[in-house]
Amino acid sequence: MNTASLVRLFTLAALWGGSFLFMRIAVPVLGAVPTAFGRVALAALGLLALLAFSRLRPAFHGKLGAALVLGVVNSGVPFLMFALAARSLPAGYSAILNATTPLMGVLIGAVAFGERTTGARVGGVLLGMAGVAVLAQTGPVALTGPVLGGIAACLVATACYGAAGFLTRRWITARGGLDSRQVALGSQWGAVLVLAPFAAWELWRDPGLPATWLAAPPLVWGSMLAIGLLCTAWAYVLYFRLIADVGPLKALSVTFLVPLFGVAWGWLVLGEAATWAHAAGGSLIALALWLVLRPAPAVVAPGAAGSRT
Repeated sequence: MNTASLVRLFTLAALWGGSFLFMRIAVPVLGAVPTAFGRVALAALGLLALLAFSRLRPAFHGKLGAALVLGVVNSGVPFLMFALAARSLPAGYSAILNATTPLMGVLIGAVAFGERTTGARVGGVLLGMAGVAVLAQTGPVALTGPVLGGIAACLVATACYGAAGFLTRRWITARGGLDSRQVALGSQWGAVLVLAPFAAWELWRDPGLPATWLAAPPLVWGSMLAIGLLCTAWAYVLYFRLIADVGPLKALSVTFLVPLFGVAWGWLVLGEAATWAHAAGGSLIALALWLVLRPAPAVVAPGAAGSRT
């Protein structure tokens, strides 16, 4: 991986790790649903501006419906789940739990998409679940009902992420492909559409919310801008560029770095505890990710040894 790709990798990890920090700042003031909706709305507008700057028109070539539904699975539901989790979980917890995404991919791929699995990958899934258990049971946050609910919400989000990769391959790649910026744009607008009714319901249920939002301090609105434009719109651009440059397997290595930044941002900015439970649970999940993401051994065809072409 060259220097430019390494810079993109660490920048992406810092942005995605920071998203959990910004949610911890915004959700207590704005609410979980408005935070999730504001995130995807800002990201959609940011990506639309990016296409305009790049002199590209939105063009989906018959795949708009697929892109919109992908947005529900890959952004709308996960962002809402992480926003709900931010009401009770420290940023570092959510960042570490986010690292279970490839493990969920292994499970969902084997169960729903007929993907071949290996002993190492099954071991990785079990080890990753052990890491989640260590974090939940020995971490600095008491294992209350809301905390368990937050952990469950994070795992629902990572299950959505795990399924989204297979759905993208089936609905987009296998049908001729589509420019990654167009996919990102369509998916964010799909997330906007699915979250809009929930945001409207929140407004109907509590008409005083707009006044609360207007009275929010600048830090809260700065966090919303950061999570929408930086941690979502710009992060998508970096991620798709990284895939194009180094391939999907190496791009997924960002998963190892996000928990590190998530815990660090929470510790530096919010004063959240960084304990041995974070290190132990995070290390087990990191080892599990290595087992899941490492390349499978090459299979040498009979008679191929020693041949020259």
